[in-house]
Amino acid sequence: MRRPRLKAPAFLPVAYYHCVSRVVNREFVFGEEEKDKLVGYMRLYERFGGLRVISYCIMSNHFHILVEVPQRPDAAALPDDAGLVAKVRSCLGDKLANDLERQLDLHRKQNNDSAAEELRDRWFARMWDVSAFMKVLKQRFSQWFNGRHARRGTLWEDRFRSVLVEGKGQALRAMAAYIDLNPVRAKICDDPKDYRWCGYAEAVAGGKEAREVVEFLSSLNPHGGVRPDEGAILSKEALRRWRCHLFGIPENEARQTEEALKGEMAAIHRERIPREKALEVLARGGKLSQADYLRCKVRYFSDGAVIGGKAFVNEMFAAVRDRFGPKRKDGARPIRGLDGDPGDERLFNFRQLRKGVFG
Repeated sequence: MRRPRLKAPAFLPVAYYHCVSRVVNREFVFGEEEKDKLVGYMRLYERFGGLRVISYCIMSNHFHILVEVPQRPDAAALPDDAGLVAKVRSCLGDKLANDLERQLDLHRKQNNDSAAEELRDRWFARMWDVSAFMKVLKQRFSQWFNGRHARRGTLWEDRFRSVLVEGKGQALRAMAAYIDLNPVRAKICDDPKDYRWCGYAEAVAGGKEAREVVEFLSSLNPHGGVRPDEGAILSKEALRRWRCHLFGIPENEARQTEEALKGEMAAIHRERIPREKALEVLARGGKLSQADYLRCKVRYFSDGAVIGGKAFVNEMFAAVRDRFGPKRKDGARPIRGLDGDPGDERLFNFRQLRKGVFG
């Protein structure tokens, strides 16, 4: 089945996308400077687009970004001319802001409000939209990269690939952890905190945006929503909880003091599960724990089109029913090979991979 490119239906006030893009020919061309620059552009266009990066990882020939995309506000809630100019100035600099201000002023003085609104719409079309975010991020980085390396031509293998992720705890936490664990799967490091171009490492280093996201992820109930007994979670506690999740440790079994926690974590580092071992387990009809599953390269997380609980996936299927053949009765297919923790909602997606589950 051809994997459909999905846009979140209007009934979702906030959508979450796992976006992946690879370098042409998958060449390993990103060094430290390039990774730093790509993270910088990501944060810049995140602010401008009114989005929120939930997790990310920049590798040497590709990147992963899990991004939260709210619906565009109603017309009455959009910034006025001065607010739009101020937004552009704070994110993109004086030159673009001055040009926009001059054009808007000219249209208003000529009583040409339709032209002014068309101009405003072109700018707003670049906000609250995952495709616009990815397009400007990749284009701007390509311009910098080609100039830096005196090269011409395309940098990226394709447009970008995306998976729509349910915004409830189980699916969102699994996808964010899968992205944070990319350098562990690649055997670059044993601990994602040691790879500074991922969201978890940025949070450990004190990055404001990354820490706020870890607090958000740590507050989520695996069954959906925010834990009922939780208010705002302090950064240290949020980092402890998220670290427990990454390493597959029940939160109530990890000691609370920072010194003890360091020793406990050091003792239970988990290596990447070899692909052969994962395939062997799958062939026997067995399943992997989520902690082990997320340390495998799993095609569902980049090819699944939609990931979430059964009800969510079927709801998305109903919204795009015309993209599927008449024999398809429902959308939800269980993710193979994953043994969910007791009480956790099982994860589903649009596709049932018969082979090649583990890359």
